[in-house]
Amino acid sequence: MLGRLSRVGHGDDAVARHQVLRVRGRSVAWVPPLVLLLAIAAVDWNTTGEFRIISWIVLVPGIAAAICGVWGTAVISVLAVLTYVMVDSAWPGEYQAGWPDFVLVVIGGILATLACAVRLRGERRMLHMRDVADTTRRTVLRPLPPHWGGLDHAAVYLASDVEARVGGDFYDIQPGPHGTRVLVGDVQGKGLGAVEAAAALLGTFREAGYHEADLGTVAERLEIRMLRHRRRTAALGLGQGAAALSERAPGTPPDSDRFATAALVGFPDDDPCAVDVILFGHEPPLLVGPYGVRPLPPGDGLPLGLGELAVDGPPSVHRVPLAPGETLLLTTDGVTEARDAQGEFYPLADDVARAVAADLRTAEPRRLVAFVRDRTLRHCGGRLVDDTTVFAVRRGGEQGERVVRSGRLQS
Repeated sequence: MLGRLSRVGHGDDAVARHQVLRVRGRSVAWVPPLVLLLAIAAVDWNTTGEFRIISWIVLVPGIAAAICGVWGTAVISVLAVLTYVMVDSAWPGEYQAGWPDFVLVVIGGILATLACAVRLRGERRMLHMRDVADTTRRTVLRPLPPHWGGLDHAAVYLASDVEARVGGDFYDIQPGPHGTRVLVGDVQGKGLGAVEAAAALLGTFREAGYHEADLGTVAERLEIRMLRHRRRTAALGLGQGAAALSERAPGTPPDSDRFATAALVGFPDDDPCAVDVILFGHEPPLLVGPYGVRPLPPGDGLPLGLGELAVDGPPSVHRVPLAPGETLLLTTDGVTEARDAQGEFYPLADDVARAVAADLRTAEPRRLVAFVRDRTLRHCGGRLVDDTTVFAVRRGGEQGERVVRSGRLQS
């Protein structure tokens, strides 16, 4: 599966910096401040008495504090003091900088060492938070083995919050005795509340998708789970009162009002040339293959959590013919609602159709999600306003590959 592309956060900056300042596994972070220290001493030695720059040596510990460890910064600070004493003492008395600058260098070294300790503590905390976020992401969006459930699959997940690394988008594949099921969705809102709702839905899907023979029953279980989640968060909200409102980010709905759009797809074992689809207010997926691009029928279901408002009962299951070699492309609104500088939405279906017509290999899951990811980011200039998920699956096996290859030769 393609890994999620993420933009670099503060924790990644720290890691990248430390990797750059290593040669053959050894740290060379001490080299820049040491070179600067020697340069200041050399320049001061070769200047006139009326223009001395030895006091600039106070900058050296500060630079060391930004890139070295605590002990490295302390050593550089001591070297700075010793260098100051040696260079300043070499000048005649009337040209010596004297005690004021010496005290400045000493205090600067002490403060730089303390600042380095604070910096490293903050970096360790940031790295720990990143590890926690990555663990949370792996728990919610668990890694999927290759060809899981008999499906070739690929996914890209881009979080709009670069520090959170995980949001309200979710996806999973669940094989079982009644066929393989796929779920892709998007919880309304952002933050930990959206992550919690996504985790609740995925947990239910993983159990119901395995045990339930009817896809409609799986859909019913998901609706019930979302309602139960909302009731629990509503009860907690009553206990928190105004505190919960003050902690919630502006524009974020209360947890008790959340809902989720989703696409539930079943690949039945008894019919390898069809897929069953239930849409909960989600954009219809696209079928992408050697014969072009075609959208699935729009669903008649309301988003999960709003099923009580439906007047026509539960959403219906649509069985759609599936041609050999066709890939099912599912995205969240981070793709469909991506806008360019003129405010135009990204034309997903048309763009994919042109790409497939030019190269049939684009329909392969890995190529397809990479293409949609790159084109979406290019369309919006890299400014994602919502979490973005691109998920592509198709039945595995040699039959689909033969169709793709034959269509390629004919083209």
